[in-house]
Amino acid sequence: MQTTPTTHYTNKQIWLIAYPILVSLIMEQMIGMTDTAFLGRVGEVELGASAIAGVFYMVIFMVAFGFSIGTQILIARRNGEGQYREIGSLFYQGIYFQTGLAAVLFLLSYCFSPLLLKRIIASPQIYEAATDYLHWRVFGAFFSFSAVIFRAFFLGTTQTRTLTLNSVVMVVSNVVFNYILIYGKLGLPALGIAGAAIGSSLAEGVSLVFFVVYTRCRIDCRKYGLDRIPRLQWAVLRRMLDVSFWTMLQNFLSLSTWFLFFLYIEHLGERSLAVTNIIRSVSGILFMVMMAFASTCGSLVSNLIGAGHRDSVRSTIRQHIRLAYAFVLPLALMFALFPEVILSVYTDLPELRQAAVPSLWVMCSTYLLLVPANVYFQAVSGTGNTRTALCLELAVLVIYVAYITFTILYLRLDVALCWTSELVYAGFILLFCRRYICRGNWAEKRI
Repeated sequence: MQTTPTTHYTNKQIWLIAYPILVSLIMEQMIGMTDTAFLGRVGEVELGASAIAGVFYMVIFMVAFGFSIGTQILIARRNGEGQYREIGSLFYQGIYFQTGLAAVLFLLSYCFSPLLLKRIIASPQIYEAATDYLHWRVFGAFFSFSAVIFRAFFLGTTQTRTLTLNSVVMVVSNVVFNYILIYGKLGLPALGIAGAAIGSSLAEGVSLVFFVVYTRCRIDCRKYGLDRIPRLQWAVLRRMLDVSFWTMLQNFLSLSTWFLFFLYIEHLGERSLAVTNIIRSVSGILFMVMMAFASTCGSLVSNLIGAGHRDSVRSTIRQHIRLAYAFVLPLALMFALFPEVILSVYTDLPELRQAAVPSLWVMCSTYLLLVPANVYFQAVSGTGNTRTALCLELAVLVIYVAYITFTILYLRLDVALCWTSELVYAGFILLFCRRYICRGNWAEKRI
């Protein structure tokens, strides 16, 4: 497809940017898949506990990830404007902020998460396993919080192939660490669920080291202003927080409601929670494929606006939706037609696989709406109107929480029907964000 006045990027250009993101996100998803696959062979309690503790950690992590999204938007805007030297200042201020944030959230989690989990988890066995996992998992914050700033840099400057290499290194490290620590190889004791947490944290440390070494050796540090390490600059950091604060809050609230979903499911029983953890992990495959194109769309929208091509934004969004559908829907169909094959990766218990099949079918159907919903949402963030994105998300989350409270806690529906909450969420996000892009005053936003 040729570039036209209404389509600034060709399908090939989008694919060349999205493909490394796609591979890197899938590889990152394999961190969770690896934990689930190993723990699914340890027991249902460990499998369910890793779901709650894993999502709890993700709530913490998404605060940092939200800051990185705002940083990515600013880096992409400066990249589109050709102000490359300013990118270095944004990068280093981001590292400073994330290091401090990691220390604060680590201390809060380490001190108070056991008390919080004890109050909200019904099963004593799941509580014990979840606290064992989280006790070690939070150490990964010191690595992952800084690593996402590197990710923001490579995404914002559209140098996305690096993310693929990094993710391969991280996944291989996680598999090796998990195998050794969970089952007790090389003379080490079998640590079970704690071994999965330690392995994931160590893999994130390896990922950060890779980013540092690769950037120093392969990136033109002078071009992007990375050759000088500046002092903490409050004015720059304040400007970054003007954009990032809203994405931080949005990501925290969004994942908090996802954590609430898992807590509600836990009250339906250990089997329902184990099923939900497996479906979450399978869904992550489709989600990461979708997010590769959604993230690309958000970055390119910011670049387009920075380069003065605002009239190309809507056609670029539609183009990303078509491309995302082309990859996500065939995968979802394959999962739905051959559920036993995909579920056997996560557990060797036949009754657990059979119980998970209906939930898998419902989950696959949700991507008919989740694909356009997430592309439009990332596009709204890409315009720099992160406060508007937060407001739209909050409105939808109120509806989502009301729905899961009614269907899970009050009606106590089967776990498969509980997954229809994803359709409710996606439908309203799509409605609100599409309306905003079509009618909102986003074109003149300056960041």
